[in-house]
Amino acid sequence: MNYDLSKIMKRHNHLCSEIEAVYHEMSLKLGLSDSAMIILYTLYDNGEDCLLQDICRRSGLSKQTVNSAIRKLEAEGVLYLEPVGPKAKNACLTETGKRLAKQTAGRVLQIENEIFASWPYENVQKYLELTEAFLLALKDKAKSL
Repeated sequence: MNYDLSKIMKRHNHLCSEIEAVYHEMSLKLGLSDSAMIILYTLYDNGEDCLLQDICRRSGLSKQTVNSAIRKLEAEGVLYLEPVGPKAKNACLTETGKRLAKQTAGRVLQIENEIFASWPYENVQKYLELTEAFLLALKDKAKSL
């Protein structure tokens, strides 16, 4: 089969950008910056606390962006840092942070869950398999850069 790879990549990139734009809009509507939303989402999804290095890994945000957003959220009383060894720190939601995360990231997670719940299970599995296959191939090819 002969594909027009240029059109496929343009569509793929457009869809990825549009998805990111929707997440950005949700963050704005909920009164958060993108990085604050991603951190709250990660903490809420992880169960109210998470190692800083895991927040970076799971969110895709740089260490500098995470640290900057964490400092701001800490100053606002949303979370606090807890040492977990000589170098590692755990970000933990305060009671205020738990309420905020539930009202913001919790709502986003609920929307995502509703979407996947509306799809046949086989489609969800196929979507995840194909997304993971693309990611693994991309990571492998990126090594050669």
